[in-house]
Amino acid sequence: MVFNTLTFVAFFAIVLALHSLRLGWTTKKVNLLLASYVFYAAWNPPFILLLWISTVVDWYAAQGLVRAEGKAKRRAWMLVSVVANLGMLLYFKYGSFLLGNFTALLASFGVDYRPPAPDIVLPVGISFYTFATMSYTLDIYLRRAAPARSFLDYALFVTFFPHLVAGPIMRPTELVPQFEVPRRASAQQLAFGLGLMTLGLFNKVVLADTLLSGAAERVFDGGRAPGMLDAWIGTLAFSGQIFCDFAGYSTTAIGAALCLGFAMPDNFRFPYAAVGFSDFWRRWHITLSSWLRDYLYIPLGGNRHGPLRTAAALMGTMLLGGLWHGAAWTFVVWGGLHGTYLVVERGLRARFAAWQPGPVALFALGLLTYALVNLTWVFFRAKDFPTAWQVLRGMTGFNGDARPILATAFVAIVTAVVAGLLAAHWYMRERTLESVVARAPPTLVAVLWGVMAFAIVISQGTGNAFIYFQF
Repeated sequence: MVFNTLTFVAFFAIVLALHSLRLGWTTKKVNLLLASYVFYAAWNPPFILLLWISTVVDWYAAQGLVRAEGKAKRRAWMLVSVVANLGMLLYFKYGSFLLGNFTALLASFGVDYRPPAPDIVLPVGISFYTFATMSYTLDIYLRRAAPARSFLDYALFVTFFPHLVAGPIMRPTELVPQFEVPRRASAQQLAFGLGLMTLGLFNKVVLADTLLSGAAERVFDGGRAPGMLDAWIGTLAFSGQIFCDFAGYSTTAIGAALCLGFAMPDNFRFPYAAVGFSDFWRRWHITLSSWLRDYLYIPLGGNRHGPLRTAAALMGTMLLGGLWHGAAWTFVVWGGLHGTYLVVERGLRARFAAWQPGPVALFALGLLTYALVNLTWVFFRAKDFPTAWQVLRGMTGFNGDARPILATAFVAIVTAVVAGLLAAHWYMRERTLESVVARAPPTLVAVLWGVMAFAIVISQGTGNAFIYFQF
């Protein structure tokens, strides 16, 4: 089930109605748990078994960590959780990738090995909920959190439908305490939550699917070498599409949770106004960035052991972060480029620590950051390296004899949408949506809300899955 369908609208209306009834808090939590299983089962019912396995294993691993005496026993319980979760992730997400690379390696030595097709179906959201459940046992192992007091509260944390399949990646300490006491949205929270859901669906249905996806598909999937204009417009279209798609999901998820009385953290803070790449990763997919920082970058040494160790930790974190996004070497290159950017930026900041850029220089650095981020999006979007090189050659003017791919209307639409997106990000760079809405005239807010809702309806979306569902 996806947010941008009438099925979800009906589902959410029923969930909201049940949550508003005068029922006991335990009954309401059971309703939310069952609704979350229904939400996930709409994709592929058998994969609920994976959710149960992950939930039960981590619950008992956490209990074992609390009771264990001695480092060896505690480490053993922690490994039970990590091996179970990463084992499922490796098999379902990377099984075909690893087998294909193993076959290619044997072929390089002259061994003609042809295994049967693995025919592995990727469970929706497995990358997200395995990271969420692992954080539970890892935090308890590191003595940063206490285990949940109720299995129902923990199971609901794992399966809570707003964040289940594409984040934000929640920590138990953020959500489990909210399940311990009765919660119901106030009228203000309900209104703001519905407004966030409208904004999120506007980003997904209108901007990402209707206005931007077509240009990106023609450039990256058309099989033709693009010229400079087409290559840049196609890449800019994808940069806008993936933001509107993924931020649209997160915004809708946060709004849905708020309508039920629960708070979830921001996952995006206007990242295309970032100045530098550390700033970009403080604004893009924030919950993943913090997860990688806490459970990968810091254990690898962080910035505590000199510049070389820091550079290695940054590169290792971003390479693995790239692989988390998809089982393909193009994603590894995407992560490697971001790792390189972060290492170079760190060196430049140390060398020019005394320099304080003015407004013009700050804006120029922001545009440079955005341009370099767009170069990485080529590898993220391209289905293979030949396609990526073809687009990059076009962006640098080396496809000189390329025939036009995009009609003038596509160029105009993408230019207008991306320019508007950048302007909005720069305006909101040091602001929050809550503060802007609070200061805006209620009539203006109502008109904009109505325009977005009307645009969603007339866009006649086809219920396209969100891009990050495949990760």
